[in-house]
Amino acid sequence: MPKLHTHYICQACGFECAKWMGRCPECDAWDSFVEEVTVRERPSARTAAGAAVGQSAIPGGAGAPVPITSVETADHHRLSTGIGELDRVLGGGLLPGGVVLVGGDPGIGKSTLLTQAAANVAGAEPDETGRSVLYISGEESAPQIRLRSMRLSAESPRLFVSTETEIEIVLRHLESSRPALAIVDSIQTMSDSSLESAPGTVSQVRACAQHLARFARTAHVPIVLIGHVTKEGSLAGPRVLEHVVDTVLYFEGDRNYAYRILRAAKNRFGSTDELGIFEMHETGLAGVDNPSAVLLAERDREGSGSAVTSALEGTRALLVEAQALVARSNLASPRRAVTGMDPNRMNMILAVLEKRAGLRIAEQDVFVNIAGGIRVLEPAADLAAALAVASSFREQGVDPAAVLIGEIGLGGEVRGVSQIEKRLRESARQGFKRAVISRHNASKLPANLGIEVVGVANIHDAIRIALLPPGEG
Repeated sequence: MPKLHTHYICQACGFECAKWMGRCPECDAWDSFVEEVTVRERPSARTAAGAAVGQSAIPGGAGAPVPITSVETADHHRLSTGIGELDRVLGGGLLPGGVVLVGGDPGIGKSTLLTQAAANVAGAEPDETGRSVLYISGEESAPQIRLRSMRLSAESPRLFVSTETEIEIVLRHLESSRPALAIVDSIQTMSDSSLESAPGTVSQVRACAQHLARFARTAHVPIVLIGHVTKEGSLAGPRVLEHVVDTVLYFEGDRNYAYRILRAAKNRFGSTDELGIFEMHETGLAGVDNPSAVLLAERDREGSGSAVTSALEGTRALLVEAQALVARSNLASPRRAVTGMDPNRMNMILAVLEKRAGLRIAEQDVFVNIAGGIRVLEPAADLAAALAVASSFREQGVDPAAVLIGEIGLGGEVRGVSQIEKRLRESARQGFKRAVISRHNASKLPANLGIEVVGVANIHDAIRIALLPPGEG
């Protein structure tokens, strides 16, 4: 008889214990523990994976301790996906042995993006080991994947498809084919036969991800996992997946709109500040080479309530539009709705406008939005958001040729931000003639930036300089 081992796992944080508890001691969640039963005596997928890649299961094998000074540091070349925006977020491409997790809402385009990447890798000129790609799908049939690849013009004889969900069989497929890239769609559909729980549970997701990660690192094969997200927008699993993989990418956007945003939440081999922007077409996703121009293409240059700022996303300066609508409220507690910015920070900016700039907006409904579905979390957008609110409140337009960059303090002062030169050069490249920034930043700039720089000390000065006279906006 096989020996069963029962333990309990918190669905909120992945904490594991030997007995059920009403409250998780790790994350304080109530009634979050679920029972998991493990068959102890059955051979584990780890043994199968180790045998598959030629590892010894006895002491002294590939995992035996060695002095760190004797460890070889081979300079692995990154594998390009053929999609510039994806390679940018990854840090230059996929690393051999790296495990990447891609999450996003259903229908956002995860499978589309990775099918295109798989076809690009498989369509590349074969090297000495070949450029075969293995696409493992537990959610779609092979004909469905073929239809999608035909629609995307992403077909290649070196792109192989498997619809297997048993992790032991998947590992055998990986060992026998040794692809240049493997894609698993999705990790929640994989199952380990040594566990009695259903696919998609915490223990199954963690175990399958660990087996795949172990194979990737021993066989030096990059593996991309597609993960489901919860209603709150975080990766299902819950966070156990993020601890196993090397890189976590989030695919964001509304599937009813054309633009998609790819962000890195974790990257052991690159920056987590990079941003990739895609546009959805009938033939798939295409990278946006000049996102600033795209995000400002539909901007109303003559109306009120609009201001432009330069946000920094990794190494890229991105021009975005801050929109605001201020209207008299009929409610006892006026509404404050913020999209694309931190609501708490926006509430602070509104308080500064009320106290330091004399704008009586306490009885007004205020709606603030960063156009294009972009999220701007850095304080450099404070000044543009504040001027957009002031513009809508006073019914005066903001100078359409001006870009506003600066952090706002509680005293109403406009503070400097980092990498101001890069922001200004991008503003000049997009045709802006004037920049309203912190006086501190302005005092340290060279004279050949191609844009007029106006330094201000506080929010009152910024409003006076940036707002057009009544009747001109």
